[in-house]
Amino acid sequence: MVKKNFALLGVNFASCYFWLWLGIVALPCTCFAQKADSIQKINQLNEVQIQQYRLTKQNLSPVPLQILSAQELMRINSLSVADAIRYFSGVQLKDYGGIGGLKTVNVRSMGSNHTAVFYDGIVVGNAQNGQVDLGRYGLDNLEEISLWSGQNSNLLQPAKAYASASAIFLKTKVPDFDQQKRYFLNADVKLGDFGLISPSVNYQYRIKNKLWGSISTNYIHANGSYKFRLTNGVFDTTALRNNADVERFRIQAALFGETKYKAKWNIQGYSFWSNRGLPGAIVANKFDYSQRIWDQNFFVQGAYRQDFNRVQLLFNAKFTHDYTRFVDPEYVKIDGFLDNRFRESEVYFSVAVKYDVNTQWSWSLSSDDQYQYLNANLYRFAYPQRNTFLNVLGTAFKTDRLTLQGNLLSTTVVDRIQALENPNDKQIFSPTLMFSWKIFQQHNLSIRGFYKDIFRMPTFNDLYYTFIGNTLLRPEFTKQYDLGLTYSTFFNQGKLRFVELQGDVYYNTVKDKIIAQPGANLARWIMYNIGKVEVRGLEINAKTGIDLRKGLNIGFGINYTYQQAIDVTDRNEDSFADQIPYAPKHSGSFLAKVDYKHWKLNYSFIYTGYRYNQKANLIYNYMEPWYTHDMAMGYGFKLKESCVQLNFEINNLLNQYYDVIPNFPMPGRNYRLTLNYSL
Repeated sequence: MVKKNFALLGVNFASCYFWLWLGIVALPCTCFAQKADSIQKINQLNEVQIQQYRLTKQNLSPVPLQILSAQELMRINSLSVADAIRYFSGVQLKDYGGIGGLKTVNVRSMGSNHTAVFYDGIVVGNAQNGQVDLGRYGLDNLEEISLWSGQNSNLLQPAKAYASASAIFLKTKVPDFDQQKRYFLNADVKLGDFGLISPSVNYQYRIKNKLWGSISTNYIHANGSYKFRLTNGVFDTTALRNNADVERFRIQAALFGETKYKAKWNIQGYSFWSNRGLPGAIVANKFDYSQRIWDQNFFVQGAYRQDFNRVQLLFNAKFTHDYTRFVDPEYVKIDGFLDNRFRESEVYFSVAVKYDVNTQWSWSLSSDDQYQYLNANLYRFAYPQRNTFLNVLGTAFKTDRLTLQGNLLSTTVVDRIQALENPNDKQIFSPTLMFSWKIFQQHNLSIRGFYKDIFRMPTFNDLYYTFIGNTLLRPEFTKQYDLGLTYSTFFNQGKLRFVELQGDVYYNTVKDKIIAQPGANLARWIMYNIGKVEVRGLEINAKTGIDLRKGLNIGFGINYTYQQAIDVTDRNEDSFADQIPYAPKHSGSFLAKVDYKHWKLNYSFIYTGYRYNQKANLIYNYMEPWYTHDMAMGYGFKLKESCVQLNFEINNLLNQYYDVIPNFPMPGRNYRLTLNYSL
């Protein structure tokens, strides 16, 4: 009955959403419209400004920084944040297949839980399993995705931004149009293979002077049935993936304002519903699965920033409530099948202050308080509560050519559980040092580096999940070392427009590394410690743009990662000096784009080298390399005062059958069509 009601609810959402989307697109184009020349001029200015910002920001950063802007996100063959970050170097994506499959990211083999995700500057928390599913975040309302290896170098930020080995920042689109324009509308619909239909709407409106509002919503429906190839040495067959359907609905609203004292504030409400099947592992000739999972996520968050003469203040607050229901009809219990329900609540407060001693020297102090509580209908559940207190003291010294920055993070973790003995409180101090030096005054050639010591706790599921949780699981301590070079230059004459290069070598050590390995289905994991892991790596990124002639522009980008992530726990073990699970030695991507008048062509190539899915690097655990070729073609034109764009994508052009995780096959060749309308 519950499943039926939820399905009917999803149908109602789909119906209401379709008419809402259709009604907004059908609005008269003349309402509050500007002249076409004015719109065209604004778009050109924005494009030039974003390109300059990206190159300068990445070149001056003391830590490796990679950015995908809104313009780039529109071009690449991606449906979610998880698809987009595949183009970053040093990233391993765990993808269990299909649109609704779980997608988590691992940066520099540090583990998914060492990569924090921030939504408009505030952390996305998940104390239950620490896995932030990046597949649930679409690209339609994002202005920018940035990946910081180490930490964001901004001093005025929450303490949480210092408390991870790397960080992904998702920046949503903020109302930004001139005084003559009162609103902005962007609507699109995506149609594709596997029953995909995904309309979205983003509407921004000027309520009055210094007060703006926005609403963004997206719906996804797909049956997830795609063909895959199965080979076991005896037979070779093609089968159809089942139980990979998904239905998702997201809506968020926000208010942005400025006070007469030049303070900026915003408040956002976000709601997300999901109903999806969990496609299981293809083992022992088992193809059909019936497990399902329902997710409901709600949060409201706000930020307030006030700048004085030498002092800047930043306040953040957030309340989150997550509900997850997992049903497994195949797991029979005495009182019926498995039906697990989890409710997680979180309250988060943060205050940060920055003081500029002079134009070159600054200090900052950030304090966070995060409370998380997990409730479940499990037998002998621990009902854990966790209070996390973070305090950071930071300083930075900057000149035209030199940047020196450091901070000391204090982490206090207090766990309380029912019916069991409470664990000991944790108090850890973690230092970070960073530098960047522009070698020549007249050239943008810089050397940079950082050292970071960081600590993370096991999650609630790791410690307290009934029948699986291991209260003896040890926390994880890491040390990161990085040294790199960056170079960028612009050309005012000639066909070559810009060149940007980044190169980094790094060395990481991880003590008591926590490894997550899926069990029979996606909701059951096996967690264990590896005593010590060493990671040595090299990252190279290069970008360039060329103007061949008027109206014809091309661009290229290439990323390459070499990584040796080995287990060095015990010399007497057979797995000593073996590559850890799922860490490829070689990986990379290549992007090429061509713009000609109203036409756009995009090509991308992603490569992941061979890996092993177990600790022992044996032939039985060997996973073959995989790669994909993707292409997209777009055409845009003006329709009175509005703009229309049509984009056609071919994903996995060569129809390669591959697994990112063993026995979880990925889709072959598939197609997607996007129609976009903006006003």
